[in-house]
Amino acid sequence: MSHPLPPPRGEAVSVAWPPDPIRTARLVLRASEARDRAAFVELLASPEVGTYVGGAQPRAELERTMPEVPGRRTGFFVAELDGAAIGMTTLDVRDPARPGHIRPERGEHELGYMFLPHAWGRGYATEACAAALAWFAATHPGEPVLLTAQTANTRSLRVASKLGFTESARFHEFGAQQWLGVWTPPPPSP
Repeated sequence: MSHPLPPPRGEAVSVAWPPDPIRTARLVLRASEARDRAAFVELLASPEVGTYVGGAQPRAELERTMPEVPGRRTGFFVAELDGAAIGMTTLDVRDPARPGHIRPERGEHELGYMFLPHAWGRGYATEACAAALAWFAATHPGEPVLLTAQTANTRSLRVASKLGFTESARFHEFGAQQWLGVWTPPPPSP
């Protein structure tokens, strides 16, 4: 089933979803499948993962409420390593009611990512996010992408820097100071 990736408000760009799997040097980015459910329960129940995103969710509740195919939505990529889900990247339209924008009147896409702790420190988040951004740049030429992270989350700030995000603002949300970065895609090659 194909769903269009929503364009920022005021634009006519629409992209079929899901795209073909995206292969990087070590990973595959693909649409979510039923076999990913256990990994996403583990991801959302992890105290380490939950540190900067509001805390871990109760495993029993996740087991009860998580859909058979988790994350089945436009802009949601599963990051797979050797046939197993190790995390995810998302490209969602940022809610205009939330703080942290560069042009809320048009809407902006925001990059998000979460990876299982055993995958941390190996460059997988950077690799997966770079591939998702390249896909986005090809489907939404010239469109900037936002990324927010708690300023205390030094790992995420390092990933943002490696990806080429530059600081645009800082603001307070969810009881903590947040960093807002902006990524502008390179101009298309002639």
